[in-house]
Amino acid sequence: MAQAWRCSGLRWSAGGPVLVWDGGRRSALTWGKRVAFGAAEGGVRTCVGARGHACPTRAAVSARSTGARCEECARLDRAHSVAADTIADDPRPYHVYLAWFGPGMVKVGITAEERGSARLLEQGAVCFSWLGVGPLMAARRTEELLRAALRVPDRIPYAEKRVVRAVLPEAAADRAVEVAELHARAVALPAWPESLVREPLRVVDHVEVFGLAGLPGAVGEVGELVAGGVVSGELVAAAGPDLHLATGGGVVVLDTRLMSGWELVPAGGAELTVPVREFKEESGVQDGLF
Repeated sequence: MAQAWRCSGLRWSAGGPVLVWDGGRRSALTWGKRVAFGAAEGGVRTCVGARGHACPTRAAVSARSTGARCEECARLDRAHSVAADTIADDPRPYHVYLAWFGPGMVKVGITAEERGSARLLEQGAVCFSWLGVGPLMAARRTEELLRAALRVPDRIPYAEKRVVRAVLPEAAADRAVEVAELHARAVALPAWPESLVREPLRVVDHVEVFGLAGLPGAVGEVGELVAGGVVSGELVAAAGPDLHLATGGGVVVLDTRLMSGWELVPAGGAELTVPVREFKEESGVQDGLF
């Protein structure tokens, strides 16, 4: 029987996207690499636990969940989460940023200054600029200010991000326009918290990092993994948690968060056999499992 692997997520390093496996092994992903794996026959997707601790019941979880946690572990995981707004006394400085994912898709968010741009890579931001830096609560107030005064959302669904990646403006200057306009409006707001230091506009573009230049439009996305099912394709781009894979039926997007909780095995040259949700319009000796 082939050795089984459990994926703990996609990470972004200086060299690009890397899949991390339980036990610490890492698989670097490069454009043109064949990604092929299957969920073990007879397998069941189980909860990945919370905050470094295994799920005490190894509860079965939905194959369509991107969190791969049971209700109790999901609650524990968010109990001390900045993203869930459950921490108010974090002493670290925080950046407020504007991130752009495609035409009309700009969001505001915060991230710990020490993390640099990692959060933007993890979200699949095509380009971004810092707005300011300061204490957590000041960053939170600024985020709320932009949502209320400028109607800038703090979330954009991944489903919306995926379908526009192949039809982005070709020039970096054109991709930066909406971020620049919102940055100017944001720093001019009169209610800006005094403890948050404004930062100048410096738009960072990730098109080359993600491999989005000339990206073929995707025909759909993997809806879920299933026991005995196979994911197989050539990596043509990656953004956030998503891998864009060229298959015999066109480019299909795999959200790598769907891999967590499964026992995965090598699939060789097999074709993609897991369920795929079609987009309404075309959008644009192993070191580890791969």
